Amino acid sequence: MIKASAGGGGKGMRIAWDDEETRDGFRFSSQEAASSFGDDRLLIEKFIDNPRHIEIQVLGDKHGNALWLNERECSVQRRNQKVVEEAPSIFLDPETRQAMGEQAVALAKAVKYSSAGTVEFLVDSQKNFYFLEMNTRLQVEHPVTECITGLDLVQEMILVAKGYPLRHKQEDIPISGWAVECRVYAEDPYKSFGLPSIGRLSQYQEPIHLPGVRVDSGIQPGSDISIYYDPMISKLVTYGSDRAEALKRMEDALDNYVIRGKTAHLKAVLKNVDVTDMTYDSFLTGHTLTLSERNQLLAIASSVFVASQLRAQRFQEHSRVPVIRPDVAKWELSVKLHDEDHTVVASNNGPAFTVEVDGSKLNVTSTWNLASPLLSVNVDGTQRTVQCLSREAGGNMSIQFLGTVYKVHILTKLAAELNKFMLEKVPKDTSSTLCSPMPGVVVAVSVKPGDMVAEGQEICVIEAMKMQNSMTAGKMGKVKLVHCKAGDTVGEGDLLVELE
Repeated sequence: MIKASAGGGGKGMRIAWDDEETRDGFRFSSQEAASSFGDDRLLIEKFIDNPRHIEIQVLGDKHGNALWLNERECSVQRRNQKVVEEAPSIFLDPETRQAMGEQAVALAKAVKYSSAGTVEFLVDSQKNFYFLEMNTRLQVEHPVTECITGLDLVQEMILVAKGYPLRHKQEDIPISGWAVECRVYAEDPYKSFGLPSIGRLSQYQEPIHLPGVRVDSGIQPGSDISIYYDPMISKLVTYGSDRAEALKRMEDALDNYVIRGKTAHLKAVLKNVDVTDMTYDSFLTGHTLTLSERNQLLAIASSVFVASQLRAQRFQEHSRVPVIRPDVAKWELSVKLHDEDHTVVASNNGPAFTVEVDGSKLNVTSTWNLASPLLSVNVDGTQRTVQCLSREAGGNMSIQFLGTVYKVHILTKLAAELNKFMLEKVPKDTSSTLCSPMPGVVVAVSVKPGDMVAEGQEICVIEAMKMQNSMTAGKMGKVKLVHCKAGDTVGEGDLLVELE
């Protein structure tokens, strides 16, 4: 493992399995370390395969006293950055917890540490634990520890700094309930497993109205997410009497979190991670719908479509022409989801819709306030919170449902029949061009006109949000033109290199 010695957060960290990866890792790690921390020094340590990342919160005073405040599990990570944290860990038994806590306290006392800090460990499948590092500061995941212990760590730090002795004994530290924290990132999960997503936030609404929910952020609507910005927008914490309640509240909170703009790619990580063994499941593809959930989504989308057309009929002076006649009792629709066509028949009685999806009938009710970013919908007695991110005149609709954004195409039966005669736009062949997938700064260019490159070979390196991303060739060919140089600022879609 190659790591930046001056900082953490996954910056400047690479795994090297052979000499070539060691050389590349040294180059990228030192550049990221210099960019993030102003210090390009590196360290090398043993890499432990398939570990769990478990850290012990400690608190020490100036009188030689120290406590351990239980653990936090931070094993769900992406690009060496924590995504989900929870306290306590489902993996540790009381004996391992106590052994790790006692060693963390011994370390704190040995260095005469006075404040709140974190001792981080890697734990293998046999519960053998290895010291990783000590963070001599308060970490962003400290609220989950506060939830299960009832201690205000910031207050304790202030008292310690003033010279007061610790007010608690080790036997007084409880584990009460369960807490989970998810980090919300300005990243696009559909681009190379999470490339930076940069732009202006047009709408931002935190789910602080829900029970057991806490949000820490400094973001406001209209904020710019720049290439120099840390990708974390906020940390979302939920607390419950047990793990099931904490996770359910987290799922509800993520569904109620409104982030609109260039960065609007909020995904419920808990839907796509097996939180039992803390391993990734289908992070890129999103939540896998069951047959019942698929029908619910199609019924909700169809109801939104018809409700929007009924609303259009109420505009004065016919300033908008609805595609549905006002005297129609039933609406026959053609709905496409995941390239599959479905026949849907919808009828309404006030705010209630009866929707038949491929022969299955569902009852859908809501206030149908389509101007609201959140839409609370009841489908056959099941309450769902959805977000309609976009609706287009051509029938395209984006709906966030169960933590994942789904693209749905809805047309009336007549429009769908006529649509078959429309010419399809031929996708542009982009294999001979390399364009920037996000805004950033060109750090290095590895080729020049006339060079032969192989498929997958590095062409250039772009830095965005303090992370370096290697851009590679999509096919074998000769470099025709290079449109960038080191130090250039590029935007999303800008042409970087052309191949013959």
